[in-house]
Amino acid sequence: MSLSRRLKKANVAWVRPLTAGSGSRYQQIAAQIVTAVEDGVLRPGDRLPPQRELAQTLGVDLTTVTRAYTEVRQKGVLEAQGAGGTYVAYSGLGTGGTIDLGMNIPPLLGSAEFSQMLAQGSGATQAAASSMDLMSYHVGAGANRHRAAGATWLRPMIGSADIERIVVCPGAQTAIAALLLARSQSGDAIACDELTYPGFLAAARLLQRLAVGVKSDEQGMDPADLERVCEQHRPALLYLNPTIQNPTALTLSTERRTELLRVAEKYALPVIEDDPYWLLAERPPSTMFSLAANTASTPVYYVSTLSKCIAPGLRTAYLVVPSGEPLSPVLDALRSLALMPAPWMTEMASAWIESGAASQWLAQIKSELRHRQTIAASILPGNIQADPNGLHLWLQLPHHIDFYRLTQTALEQGVSVSDSESFSTASFSPVALRVSLGGAIDRNRLTHGLTQLAELLKGDLARRVSNVV
Repeated sequence: MSLSRRLKKANVAWVRPLTAGSGSRYQQIAAQIVTAVEDGVLRPGDRLPPQRELAQTLGVDLTTVTRAYTEVRQKGVLEAQGAGGTYVAYSGLGTGGTIDLGMNIPPLLGSAEFSQMLAQGSGATQAAASSMDLMSYHVGAGANRHRAAGATWLRPMIGSADIERIVVCPGAQTAIAALLLARSQSGDAIACDELTYPGFLAAARLLQRLAVGVKSDEQGMDPADLERVCEQHRPALLYLNPTIQNPTALTLSTERRTELLRVAEKYALPVIEDDPYWLLAERPPSTMFSLAANTASTPVYYVSTLSKCIAPGLRTAYLVVPSGEPLSPVLDALRSLALMPAPWMTEMASAWIESGAASQWLAQIKSELRHRQTIAASILPGNIQADPNGLHLWLQLPHHIDFYRLTQTALEQGVSVSDSESFSTASFSPVALRVSLGGAIDRNRLTHGLTQLAELLKGDLARRVSNVV
């Protein structure tokens, strides 16, 4: 496979119109993919078209394409790389499959300790709640017990919280989308970092909001440039990920947070503080939610998820609506998006918080991440930005490196990473990688993957200059 082929461009040569009488539509799509791989039309590392785009091309529902991709992925033919897309898998890697350095998930999910914790939590959940509680509809902000568990979990971040202001959500992604719906209109600008969380960018695109990047300096988002964006675009909201920022791993100081809040207050700009990593941080500053509450500043909506510090499969997050702001628009938006969190998961999360199991597991994760950050710092070359307990690091690369070729070559060698383009609000992206440390099943696999990546960075990955005029 030529190293100059870029993964970013989808291979659509295999796509054929669907025909009546040839089986269900999703089976026809799945068969086309498998046949194309067998015939060499689709090759390892090739990117498939986005599901929504393929659905439009074939004139089918999005769920039809999703079902087809899922079936082929379960056969081991495809690999999903999150926001980066879906690719034809590589086989014969000799190390048990791709080492995931591209997804931000907590470590140790495959460990015997977590399996035991999960089994105990499942048993306790079933014993404590009736089948009606676990399997019926539960709409609204959440049961008082679950909101109280959320208040307990949030106490280190925001202090004592009124449970009436806490909304239990099915993940932070849903909470962010609901806030965009509740606090902005189609076509509105949303201010954010130039490099920011892809889930926010996806929600903004889908809801037809314009993500406007604010420049940063060595301390993070620049208050002066935020003021410029406010003057030029009049954004409806400011979205921030201020602690171990995704992707740059930078944590805003208290001073910088205060400066940004002053600008937000000047322009009556509500803030979404998406804060999944605060509990992992070595020395996290006061949250913007707390700073704003103490100074009667602009409203700050605080979002904290269990996905990054316990397990993504819990699908449990807490949204704190600031005092004086109505809950009903947020609840209406949440109901339209997801109706409710999964009761079983919410009950288990609450039980783990109440028993102290969640805090104990968090401590293990932080210890493991500290070891993994130490391993990464000893292996990777160049300019690294990271928190000692962070789930990811930001690796800035020499400007001559073609990170398209780098990510493709890494994937060929069984290592997936995320380049800066996935996080960018602009057409230009810095030459850098976000390297996630939790996805590798153990430290040996992590060491192998990081070593592979480091060896690649020593090779010939310079940008190629075209002779075509």
